[in-house]
Amino acid sequence: MWYNDLRPDSELTNDKYSLIMLDKENNYNRMLTDADKKRTLANLLRLREGIIEKIPRKTVDTNLLLCSWNIKNFGTLKNRTAESLYYIAEIINSFDIVALQEINRDLSDFKKVLKLLGSNWKHTFSDVTEGNSGNDERFGFIYDCRRITQSGLSGEIVISPELIEENPIISQLKRTPIFTGFESGWRKFSVVSVHLHPGQGSTNKAIRKEEVRLLMEILKRKIHSAAFEDRNVVIVGDTNLYKEDNDIVKLITDTDFEESNGLQGKFTNTSLNQIYDRVFLNVNDYFKLSLDANGKEKGGVFNLFDYVYINTPEEIENYHNLMREQKENPDTLTSDSKFKDYFNKYWKRNQMSDHLPIWIEVQTESSDEFLANKLWKF
Repeated sequence: MWYNDLRPDSELTNDKYSLIMLDKENNYNRMLTDADKKRTLANLLRLREGIIEKIPRKTVDTNLLLCSWNIKNFGTLKNRTAESLYYIAEIINSFDIVALQEINRDLSDFKKVLKLLGSNWKHTFSDVTEGNSGNDERFGFIYDCRRITQSGLSGEIVISPELIEENPIISQLKRTPIFTGFESGWRKFSVVSVHLHPGQGSTNKAIRKEEVRLLMEILKRKIHSAAFEDRNVVIVGDTNLYKEDNDIVKLITDTDFEESNGLQGKFTNTSLNQIYDRVFLNVNDYFKLSLDANGKEKGGVFNLFDYVYINTPEEIENYHNLMREQKENPDTLTSDSKFKDYFNKYWKRNQMSDHLPIWIEVQTESSDEFLANKLWKF
């Protein structure tokens, strides 16, 4: 991580060329005051403690940490602060590969995060899905090239005409999914990142169900025609699957995908009442997830708001001035309870996201299994 911008101004007199957090629309003024820096440094230390406690450590030649995170309107929200970008980068830095949803056309914030991560981090992303239904969104992957490399496989999933039914509800997924191949240690696999149609009600559910049906038809054909080492496929992303969407989940599991049991039933939205973000795997016997002491696959949801933008009066008061500046009608912020409501329902979600990062841990070393298998054949 590149923390240079967080040094006191007195240490940066001749080092402006090395700064990232500069406002190019305002004469390249620094985006962080000394008070901002002090608060960000303290919160980063607390966030790092939470990461150590809740997320497995990266271990050379042994594991791979795969994360999926819908970062709300990443590029469209113009009031996202430099402070928030530090927290986003710190969370990404704790994983090996992160599938991102809701990256927008404007990549300014995305590029700042990449610079904060440093030169060991690479990325790939799709083009923006055009049209109103695409919501100005694209998909991306950020990965630590010391621990993982791209295999060369990359593309978008487009529905072929013969799969489209007569009088269809949709003919393509509203946000064109991206798939990319990766390699780490003994593991070769492809990750498909999706952001399915949202909303409850019969019409929205019907659209989402058709999106899944079309996606699984395409994936089924790709998996069956792929070389053996490319058949490990992981679907991640914001599926917008609700509690009553079991029939849609069945469309996925009937295509030999299994939901990671380390994530099943865990709420992934900021309100902690829905399981929108999921991980499904169609993998061979050698592709294994790490297990905990109870034999359950390691995976989880990282509740970042336990560590930054905490729901306490003292923390909320730190951001009163920013909330007044950014709220369209600041005159409604007339009491501590009004600030608290706005902070929790809107402001902190626009700084970070209304989704929480989800993760799984993959074993990347199979020497013992390989040797034992070969010995058995003699």
